[in-house]
Amino acid sequence: MDVTMQLTIDCADPQRLVDFWCEALGYVPEPPPDGHINWRDYWTAMGVPEAELPAGAGMTPESIIDPAGRGPRVWFQRVPEPKVVKNRLHLDLKVSGGRGVALAVRVQRVNAMVERLTSAGATTLRILDEPGEDHFGVLLCDPEGNEFCVA
Repeated sequence: MDVTMQLTIDCADPQRLVDFWCEALGYVPEPPPDGHINWRDYWTAMGVPEAELPAGAGMTPESIIDPAGRGPRVWFQRVPEPKVVKNRLHLDLKVSGGRGVALAVRVQRVNAMVERLTSAGATTLRILDEPGEDHFGVLLCDPEGNEFCVA
């Protein structure tokens, strides 16, 4: 049996998170399958009843893909309830180059990404830089409060 994986993120506004996470990951919105004008058209052609599709669902991309084909598909699933507690799973965006790179360079790389993502709507929660440790990272939230790290 073949197994594939996608990452699904519950949210209130899929389009907002599609835009944000495309910027964060270098992904692109996933186009609908060939011959379909949007995902809603595809879903109804596959037999999904209109009654199961929320208003506006599938009219704009709700998933993103890695244009190089290496990373997983990410689907932003509209849910009615808001996020209320800390994530039990979060993403780590590794941009520093790792411990083989001088700490000052890693800090510069992380800070550049953090600046880019806060400009795109992220919020900084905490700087992860314990004295005496050879590590630097930043804990952020995406525009809907989902936590992730840049390190």
